[in-house]
Amino acid sequence: MKKPELIFIPAPGVGHVISALEFAARLLGHDPRISITVLAIKAPFSSHLDAYTKSLVASQPRIALIDLPPVDPPPPELLRSVEHYVTVYIESYIPHVQRAVGEIQSSRSDSGSDRSVAGFVLDFFCTSMIDVADGFSLPSYIYLTSNAHFLDLMFHLPARHDQIGREARLSDPDLPLPNFANPVPVSVLPSAVLDGEAGGYAAYVKLARRFRDVRGIMVNTFMELERSALGSFSGGSWDGPAVYAVGPVIDPKGVPDPSLDRAHWEKIREWLDEQPPSSVVFLCFGSLGSFDADQVKEIASGIERSGHKFLWSLRPESSQSQLPVGFLERMRGRGIICGWTPQVEVLGHAAIGGFVSHCGWNSILESLWYGVPIVTWPIYAEQQLNAFTMVKELGLAVELRLDYKGQGIGGHLVPAEEIEKAVGRLMGDDAAETRKKVREMREAARNAVKEGGSSYDSIGRLIQDFINSIE
Repeated sequence: MKKPELIFIPAPGVGHVISALEFAARLLGHDPRISITVLAIKAPFSSHLDAYTKSLVASQPRIALIDLPPVDPPPPELLRSVEHYVTVYIESYIPHVQRAVGEIQSSRSDSGSDRSVAGFVLDFFCTSMIDVADGFSLPSYIYLTSNAHFLDLMFHLPARHDQIGREARLSDPDLPLPNFANPVPVSVLPSAVLDGEAGGYAAYVKLARRFRDVRGIMVNTFMELERSALGSFSGGSWDGPAVYAVGPVIDPKGVPDPSLDRAHWEKIREWLDEQPPSSVVFLCFGSLGSFDADQVKEIASGIERSGHKFLWSLRPESSQSQLPVGFLERMRGRGIICGWTPQVEVLGHAAIGGFVSHCGWNSILESLWYGVPIVTWPIYAEQQLNAFTMVKELGLAVELRLDYKGQGIGGHLVPAEEIEKAVGRLMGDDAAETRKKVREMREAARNAVKEGGSSYDSIGRLIQDFINSIE
């Protein structure tokens, strides 16, 4: 019997590559017959991902890595929409992917290998590669680094466009998305869906249309977290591809950032070790989350007024010069401000009692894995929809803002009073029910990936589908 080999093509972004490679490792641990070849698209901007990818692959003998040749980046004016820029950049890799897959197929045939390519596993930004898979008569699958509620939006978006023919506008009524219990305000949709001129909206619709052209979609979530939304993607009334909940897929170690000062981090960890359990608020806004000087001052003032201990990852490090005069001196012993931090390690520390987060889906899953409740402060991509889902749909987070978009659409200053109140609710009795639900979800997340758990069984069904495709 032939053994299934999968060709992974992750998008060249930190959250996308890490999650895809962790999922690849999960598949290998689940079934010894599987092997994986990763076609690595070089990030268009400087990145430390290459070293991380190579180290992870080196530890997995059944993962092969092929670095695709570099291509010229798109014109810089396309950066007005990151989504448009990235999709154009990835499409330029089509000839390289065709060549690499042709060589893989020839190699397996010429050598009499017992491996047979079972399909492509694509990031949703890489759906242009479905045509390449079709050219080799191979099925395609999407590995979605976001959640089932976001998947609902992606299935709804093409039909909405065909009916209305334009991007969403802030003046539009709320959307009655099928898998949401509450009408979805336009203000919490991804910025690209609100942006018609820069090409982001057209790129999103183009990507979304391809979701129905794949054999299956693997979603980084788990049944106990999004039972209602996931339930709608199965059964007799569902006419789309198979949907598999395979999460939570998280990186337990985190990507080592070259800017991390290990000696400084050890001092921070020693300080955390000295704090009472669940007494420290952690503030971190992702690799791209930054604020102007006025907002930095408001955050600092809000933290100070809250009276709670804190660890604040403030990036870029130059932003520390924007802090109010005397703030660091007044907060000495009560809190620490640093640059990049190993987020997973921080969230796993017993001293952390709450997380003020940008609501990237990887960060949300990490917080649930460790039972740390969140205050929502989304910034970009689909983070606003994630925040809405966590607060309004699932009751697993404390609302600070749901529709914050930096200085872009709907951008505005979040005042210190709001930050103070949100942190107070998070750490006080007002959020007792939320903390209880988050702790329960922590256990559900860990049970989901154990043998016999919901995600474990879902991966088993997925692997059987891989095997069926080569028989």
